[in-house]
Amino acid sequence: MPTVGTQVFQAGRDRLIGEVVREAALCGRHTGRPVLHPEVLRALGAVPRDAFVPAAERDRAWQDQPLPIGYGQTISQPFIVALMTDLLDPDPDDVVLEVGTGSGYQAAVLSLLVRQVYSIEVVPELAVAAAAVLEHLGYGNVEVRAGNGCEGWREHGPYDGILVTAATPFLPPALAAQLKPGGHLVYPRGEPSGDQELVLVERRNDGFLASHSVLSVMFVPLVVGIA
Repeated sequence: MPTVGTQVFQAGRDRLIGEVVREAALCGRHTGRPVLHPEVLRALGAVPRDAFVPAAERDRAWQDQPLPIGYGQTISQPFIVALMTDLLDPDPDDVVLEVGTGSGYQAAVLSLLVRQVYSIEVVPELAVAAAAVLEHLGYGNVEVRAGNGCEGWREHGPYDGILVTAATPFLPPALAAQLKPGGHLVYPRGEPSGDQELVLVERRNDGFLASHSVLSVMFVPLVVGIA
């Protein structure tokens, strides 16, 4: 018989996945993805979001909304996590770079879909905390370090996919340079206090970048350098 903790997890997960599925359908006209890949939804449902939020926010962990995690940062809305992951079109053998580890939640979801995740966090305290939670929960294919995400992580590139979880008015050149031909990069483009849009970038096999806007979003700003 499932324990009370397991029942709470399952109920919260099922409710959250239902909300994500409904929001994907509602936004499908804009995103072009009214139905998210079943493996993305499976990964989202397998990650205990409550383990990645501060204790004061755990009662709201299974709601489809962003939550504060300290240092002026947030854990992203689960629908946006699922959508950004889906836009990467991840394959099991992919190596992915994440810029903006935050709580580690997005990295955990990615880790269930790809071979390796490298994640950079500008706030050293968040990098340490996220790495500890990921290790404790057994996400062994995620490596986290504190650093300037605008520079990427050259020694492990080029990457099959790059995901940026903070808004920037332009795509940092170093990140574009570390994307493989055929690879996808997803980032929120815009000013911190202005309009922002989620952008999907693909490096074509001829080396050129093609991009298009997916959806209006609101993210914290991408910070350059160690905070």
